[in-house]
Amino acid sequence: MRKKMNLAAGKRMCRVLAISLLYAGALLRAEDMTASALKAMGAPHHPKTEIAWNRYYDTEGIAGICARLAKAHPNLVRFGSIGKSVQGRDIPLLTVTDFTTGDADEKPAMYIDGNIHSNEIQGAEVALYTAWYLAESRGQVEWITGLLKEKAFYILPTINPDARDHFMHEPNMPHSPRSGLLPRDDDGDGLMDEDGFDDLDGDGNIVMMRKLNPSGRWKDDPDDPRLMIECREDETGNYDFLEWEGLDNDGDGRINEDGPGYYDPNRNWAWNWQPSYVESGSDQYPFSIPENRAVADFVMAHPNISGAQSYHNSGGLILRGPGQTSDDSYDPADVRIYDFLGKLGEEMLPGYRYIVLEKDMYPVWGGELDWFYCVQGVFTFTNELWTSFDYFRKKDESSGWFGRRRENYRFDKLLLFGEGVVPWTKYRHPQYGDIEIGGLKKAWTRTAPSFLLEEMCHRNAAFTLFHAHHLPLLRVDSASVSSLGGNLRQVDVIIRNMRVLPSRSAREINVKSTMPDFAMLKPVSGKIVAGFIVEDPYLNLVREQKYRPDRLAVDRVPGMGMVRLRWLAEGKGPWRFIYESKKGGRVEKVIE
Repeated sequence: MRKKMNLAAGKRMCRVLAISLLYAGALLRAEDMTASALKAMGAPHHPKTEIAWNRYYDTEGIAGICARLAKAHPNLVRFGSIGKSVQGRDIPLLTVTDFTTGDADEKPAMYIDGNIHSNEIQGAEVALYTAWYLAESRGQVEWITGLLKEKAFYILPTINPDARDHFMHEPNMPHSPRSGLLPRDDDGDGLMDEDGFDDLDGDGNIVMMRKLNPSGRWKDDPDDPRLMIECREDETGNYDFLEWEGLDNDGDGRINEDGPGYYDPNRNWAWNWQPSYVESGSDQYPFSIPENRAVADFVMAHPNISGAQSYHNSGGLILRGPGQTSDDSYDPADVRIYDFLGKLGEEMLPGYRYIVLEKDMYPVWGGELDWFYCVQGVFTFTNELWTSFDYFRKKDESSGWFGRRRENYRFDKLLLFGEGVVPWTKYRHPQYGDIEIGGLKKAWTRTAPSFLLEEMCHRNAAFTLFHAHHLPLLRVDSASVSSLGGNLRQVDVIIRNMRVLPSRSAREINVKSTMPDFAMLKPVSGKIVAGFIVEDPYLNLVREQKYRPDRLAVDRVPGMGMVRLRWLAEGKGPWRFIYESKKGGRVEKVIE
């Protein structure tokens, strides 16, 4: 009995000690955080949630940051999930707005996601930074305070959480896995994901393999022997390039031909989708990928989404659709708005170029960018984060694979001090014999180094916030009542849009994919006799709506424009005016 009591007491003491250590650790961390003496411009001063933006977080870390933000800012941030990934992880959602001024789903909203391609990880950090900056700047920056009153943000840091963790915690090269983790038989042998990369030296990176060959086509770069260069036509080298680090695990004479996946989550959307023999990676049918289906269901359930931003990497690009030359869905009126925002982005993001996906980059079937605009009518950009301009703050004048690699290695040597490259090391390969393994680590080239990551986060977040600022903002410009004799009154209302984006895109109107806006006049007594949209106030040209004159269907309020409305009403009023727009919000005014 005494032994059991001592054991129980010992366990209690251990728990108390563990809690005390955790508490002491928390105090220590707080003490170690030196308070800011002078507010640095562009950064929240004394934030409630201190987060380091010079590092990358896995899905557990992302969830922790989301939970901390929601706890610290209950009136600004709500943390939830839009569904589950293939492996059962939550797809995290942060809803950010000033909830004291209205529900998020009733405000014009900006959708933001990152990390659809699992190796393109920094999109999650940029998305998280956006949520953090909004919450911590409310009340400090007047422009942000006003933005949170008017607009809502739906922020999904990662929409590929399984493969994000795989990229971080499993051996990978910079380009793997691009896919998600639905098992697929890539080599047609009836097995799935059985022959992926093998980390031969156990360092967590998948690098290149090379083999000595006196007639090889590759040789050491004389300026940096860590880098291989291809020989000229009139010379021979001393090496052959083989595969990425790996073995022939299934004995079919090939290496690394059936790793996790493979499909491309950004070729699986239900606009211009094509089967895999046309578009590699499109998978079985549109939205066959659960994560994509969850995003589509969420977006379709939130018709207040007016703008969208997806973060990829790399290349320093601000992309808009279409993804195909044959796609004429992009209306010229909407393209002018894209151009306005895209050119603003070039100014805010040094080294980035605003381009059209198919025309200036490559064709894409079934892409997220086109689905958002062509199906939902949402003005959408994809930013390819991280650009070689940031290597040495100059235009990249290198050409071809070798030129880009030479810049990678030069930057690594001068600013990373060799940390980004695995030096060539001998290895006895069971299939190839004596080889060497070496090359760029998975965390280098596609992802920004720590000291440039926070700048990338802020600049790209700022571009997205200006996009959100220009989502429609509707106001009653004026309302007047005039007597027409007897008991008849004329009620005139002007509804104005204070921002660049219209309350409905031209795309939505052309294909009738969404409901029109509705302008309503409700009398306290009497009735509405007739309702009109005033098309030319100077010539007094009006268009009458004979059915339900009290509820006028309006195509849209144009960006930085207005719509004039007129009713004939019996009675002396007052009248309650309501303007409802799915993407522009709701405006009300009592007209005396």
